[in-house]
Amino acid sequence: MADRQSPLIEAKALLRLDERHQAALLQPTDFQLYPGDRVAITGASGSGKSVLLRALALLDAPTSGQVLWHNQAIAHARIPTYRSRVCYLSQRPALLEGTVEDNLRFPYSLATWRHLTFDRQKVCALLAHGRKAPDFLSKNAGDLSGGEAQVLALIRTLQSDPDVLLLDEPTAALDPASSSEVEALIRAWFDSSSAHAYIWVSHDHEQARRMSTRQLHMDAGVLSAVGQA
Repeated sequence: MADRQSPLIEAKALLRLDERHQAALLQPTDFQLYPGDRVAITGASGSGKSVLLRALALLDAPTSGQVLWHNQAIAHARIPTYRSRVCYLSQRPALLEGTVEDNLRFPYSLATWRHLTFDRQKVCALLAHGRKAPDFLSKNAGDLSGGEAQVLALIRTLQSDPDVLLLDEPTAALDPASSSEVEALIRAWFDSSSAHAYIWVSHDHEQARRMSTRQLHMDAGVLSAVGQA
């Protein structure tokens, strides 16, 4: 069991309002994610699941409340570093023109990644977990299927070995075979370190049970444990 004394991420009274209508998209939420956690969040469309994930990723600023990283507030200048360790993956990833390898090499041109180098051997190992051969690297990104694009996006993230994945319905648009490849990649990453953790937003209750040890539910912006009244 992971050490429960120090959360990786902690949300304190996190609130998000629709600025136009002042309606609550996310009710004041307290949440902790610990090393070794595999959390699934289910709920209807529009219930606030993606709002919570994007707030935790610091992609959308909360109206009030705070996100802590290793018990520390995240200064504005540290947000790029935070996002390199706490990575958000959407249902439809954005890809660049060029090959799969071009897309995998791109992050190393960014300031946050410049201390790292592209590791083909590591990438090929990740490809194998996703049931892809090394020649997948030479495929044109524009020719990829939805499942292949999601595998590429996931490997682009996993190659830097982040601490946390925030997975916003990453397999919702995929066929069962492609979903299985994505799940296999995430399992391999998670199992490679006891310090890893993830939150998986899903409409698929069977997937939520399969891919998590802690299940939560979102309804009208309120986060609660599954089965909690």
